[in-house]
Amino acid sequence: MSSLHILSSLILIPLAGAAFIFIFLTRGDEKVIARNARWAALWTSGFTFLWSLYLWFAFDRTTADFQFVERQEWMPAYNITYYVGVDGISVLFVLLSTLLTPVCILSAWEAVTTRVKEYMIAFLLMEAMMIGMFSALDIVVFYLFFEAVLIPMFLIIGVWGGPRRVYAAFKFFLYTLLGSVLMLLALLVMYQTAGTTEIPELMNAGFHPDLQIWLWLAFFASFAVKVPMWPVHTWLPDAHVEAPTAGSVILAGVLLKFGGYGFLRFSLPMFPDASVVFTPLMFTLSIIAVIYTSLVALAQEDMKKLIAYSSVAHMGFVTVGTFSLNQQGIEGAIYQMLSHGVVSAALFLIVGVVYDRIHSRRISDYGGLVHRMPVYGLTFMLFMLASVGLPGTGGFIGEFLILLGAFKAAPWVAALTATGVVLSAAYMLYLYRRVIFGKLTRESLQKISDMSRREVLVFAPLIVLVLWMGIYPPSFLDVMHVSVTNLIEHMETARAGADALAQAAR
Repeated sequence: MSSLHILSSLILIPLAGAAFIFIFLTRGDEKVIARNARWAALWTSGFTFLWSLYLWFAFDRTTADFQFVERQEWMPAYNITYYVGVDGISVLFVLLSTLLTPVCILSAWEAVTTRVKEYMIAFLLMEAMMIGMFSALDIVVFYLFFEAVLIPMFLIIGVWGGPRRVYAAFKFFLYTLLGSVLMLLALLVMYQTAGTTEIPELMNAGFHPDLQIWLWLAFFASFAVKVPMWPVHTWLPDAHVEAPTAGSVILAGVLLKFGGYGFLRFSLPMFPDASVVFTPLMFTLSIIAVIYTSLVALAQEDMKKLIAYSSVAHMGFVTVGTFSLNQQGIEGAIYQMLSHGVVSAALFLIVGVVYDRIHSRRISDYGGLVHRMPVYGLTFMLFMLASVGLPGTGGFIGEFLILLGAFKAAPWVAALTATGVVLSAAYMLYLYRRVIFGKLTRESLQKISDMSRREVLVFAPLIVLVLWMGIYPPSFLDVMHVSVTNLIEHMETARAGADALAQAAR
């Protein structure tokens, strides 16, 4: 499998597409250049997605080992290598990244009319960085991709965003960069202590429990911002509101998963003792996020802000499941991240459909759309119910497993987290009722048109995936099951070894 260099090719294909647009689409009429840039980006991202499906079909679901591994000396003097591979956790996020990128490009087909060439280049660069981050098995390679994603996202918000786009872009950049500085210091300490930068070896490095505390906190500073966790979530609503629709889609669908993935890849396996020590803190912050941001979402008058705050609440479920430290909780957290990646992306696209028509996101500017947009109303209903966690959709499976895992860890955590299910139903039903039902009284909505064929095509794969995840979850759980089992066994073994050393020292 590694002889195909599939992961490297998945990183290089979007880069090649971006280079093609930058080099060859330079002369001629602006409209022609924009049209060709759109098609080049769509073909590139579409081919990347089709090629990434090889990972799904060829992935061995019976082993926890990293697969499709590629390794090449990069800086031998410092023992740093270009080292990539995927396991049952990361492979799902690679596929999520390759799926949402062509969806974003297609959704921006008519919405983005200025600097189209540069817009498409930014999205292809971001796709390459996301794939590289999820497949990196060297901490230096991981950090480079982890930080490189900030650049195209910063430009997408700052150049093509709303009236306060510059403020939102700098706030997004500074929050995420400052957290990552502490992670960089922790990476240097790990390199000096273990003498290697390779993630599989660092998982077995057995860092001293006292050192684990400081390393865990340094990584927490970065991952908490990415999730984002309360109280460092304030950059997210601003970024979502000002970003163009496709920028919000990729931000909610993939970039918010960086933090959850980081906890699973670094915090739990490398610092198991510290993870147990800080579990009460994680539960507390997560429950506050679930309840507080749900109530804030209920008070919003801007559709994008409401969905942005709902993302913080749903990611609170993810951190509860992750730090339940059991099979059901961790599998539920991964499943919830995948489901949220699809559902939140679709909800932002839902807002984009009507925003492109009347250029307003205020809930009060709508009402009675079912009379003019029945297809839109049906599509909106499906993703609204998936966000609430209706059985038969992917959202239900993730939340159910998380609550089951949380109950096994601490019943009070499950009880408080479950309030988020009720609150999510309140704000999503409130949003849907005010936008879709009622009388069509506003003049601006009298001639509004239903979804076009292109827009239906954008939603089609997301609809299929949401129903697939809800009706037949074993197809996804089987991929991650062995890797999650191995993660839990690794944590238990590492903690047992640390306890034995502490006992011997006493």
